[in-house]
Amino acid sequence: MDISTAVDTLSALAQPSRLQIFRLLVKRSPKGLAAGKIADDLGVRHNTLSTHVAILTRAGLLKSERDGRSIIYSVDPKGIRSLIAYLVEDCCNGQPELCTPISSEPKQQERSKRTAD
Repeated sequence: MDISTAVDTLSALAQPSRLQIFRLLVKRSPKGLAAGKIADDLGVRHNTLSTHVAILTRAGLLKSERDGRSIIYSVDPKGIRSLIAYLVEDCCNGQPELCTPISSEPKQQERSKRTAD
């Protein structure tokens, strides 16, 4: 990934509805959700959802698959891994392993906050 692609990918997430869509699909990974279900769950108009998922798909964060009359959207693990790898490739003086496992950190911090309250 180059800097231009990274900026485009991050820009795709830098909008509240798109970030909500992405996070919902991360939770529903790997199966994904039908477009109508995403729109209903998030209270987004169907035509607006279409625009948002198109932007996320072009950014390499989502993929789609037709299932009968429905389009099922899911996260694209390859795109996510590529972005994360780009963001941490020079981490900690050439020791990116210090940034892993990234996926468990937010939950651990969130749990720590809750127990402190």
